[in-house]
Amino acid sequence: MQIVPLGDSAVIIQFGNQITPDIHRLVSACAARLEKEPFSGMVECVPAFTTITVFYNPLQLSFKEVCSALEQTITYMGDTKVNTPRIVEIPVCYGGEFGPDLMFVAEHNGLTADEVIQIHSSGEYLVYMIGFAPGFPYLGGMSERISTPRRQVPRLSIPAGTVGIAGMQTGMYPIETPGGWQMIGRTPVSLFRPTHHTPSLLQSGDMIHFRPISPKEFQEWKEETQ
Repeated sequence: MQIVPLGDSAVIIQFGNQITPDIHRLVSACAARLEKEPFSGMVECVPAFTTITVFYNPLQLSFKEVCSALEQTITYMGDTKVNTPRIVEIPVCYGGEFGPDLMFVAEHNGLTADEVIQIHSSGEYLVYMIGFAPGFPYLGGMSERISTPRRQVPRLSIPAGTVGIAGMQTGMYPIETPGGWQMIGRTPVSLFRPTHHTPSLLQSGDMIHFRPISPKEFQEWKEETQ
């Protein structure tokens, strides 16, 4: 592990250079320790794939003092209890108007649309981090059998709830935003809820299962939650 400065009021703890479940567990354990027992002068910590960015008040602490506090945190983080992963089922209506790129993904990989749906929905996905847009989950665990490059020309508007693929990653757009991921489906679940105490439905460490639903079920779900 390495601790390097980020400007004059933050540091980055680097746990490795590969995105793996083992590295994620280290990141989660350290973040949990810092949130439970923040050192004096710490403002907040932001976990990512392989790092944690720790912001602090430079009027209270020097870089050297921050490093000393973090080294102590890292020493004892093995004693920190990390919550059992939460299992979240996400219903998805694949293809058609909800997933106009499903056939492209299938053809790119020499598969049928039904095979892409089966492969995508049978996986178990770890939420490594939330970023890019409010509530946007970066997921690990997608099969390379459906890996597909991003679009060469991004769309100006991707509907909220869209499930997409970009390279070896899959994710969901929580709000309407521009984007270049291949659209394979859409969920009726609200992923970003600004009026809730915890606006992002998904959190780092969650395990995601996708469940295929029909357009009728999609519409019924939307009507029930309006």
